[in-house]
Amino acid sequence: MNVQVTQTRQFKKIKKKLKPNQIRDLDLAIQAIVKDPELGEQKKGDLAGVWVHKFSMTGQLTLLAYEWDEVSRTLLFLGVHENFYRDLKRMRKIF
Repeated sequence: MNVQVTQTRQFKKIKKKLKPNQIRDLDLAIQAIVKDPELGEQKKGDLAGVWVHKFSMTGQLTLLAYEWDEVSRTLLFLGVHENFYRDLKRMRKIF
């Protein structure tokens, strides 16, 4: 089954600033959530419907927020834990 992966504008902006070795780690994390979307942790409250996958990117813990259904994965936001959820909530209000 083909799974379509889409990115929000905010996610694209963040990814554009990454170095090649960071992009390689990110691509591995994206492949993992395409195979098993329940790999991350489902959020509640203001962020209901959002899943967050924690992974190591060049030795630093990084969080990847996404939404999913059977045929698609939408990559919402990427960052380190500091202010991640605050910024994600702010972005979701705009989105």
